Amino acid sequence: MKKATALLLAATMTTATVALADAGEDRLKTDGCLACHAMDKKIIGPAYKDVAEKYRGDSTAAAKLQDKVKKGGSGVWGQIPMPPNTAVSDADIKADVAYILSLKK
Repeated sequence: MKKATALLLAATMTTATVALADAGEDRLKTDGCLACHAMDKKIIGPAYKDVAEKYRGDSTAAAKLQDKVKKGGSGVWGQIPMPPNTAVSDADIKADVAYILSLKK
């Protein structure tokens, strides 16, 4: 009985994790981010997994990246500028950045 409960709990947690990942990726698509970025490879901008790795352990990363996404910029990942994302709400930017920073390589 304990084994069945543990398996059910593991399956539920896996399903919830997949659902959250799908929601995060869907929001990035809706917000237009995936036109220039991908999860695991450089397109125009860096791969999101590389961004997460670069900022892992940086307690100021979320605020810095939210500002960068909102205002745009260049120089951190190369000279191709990221345009400002003024049409994306602050709440969506915050959620997008939180999702990106949660990614693992």
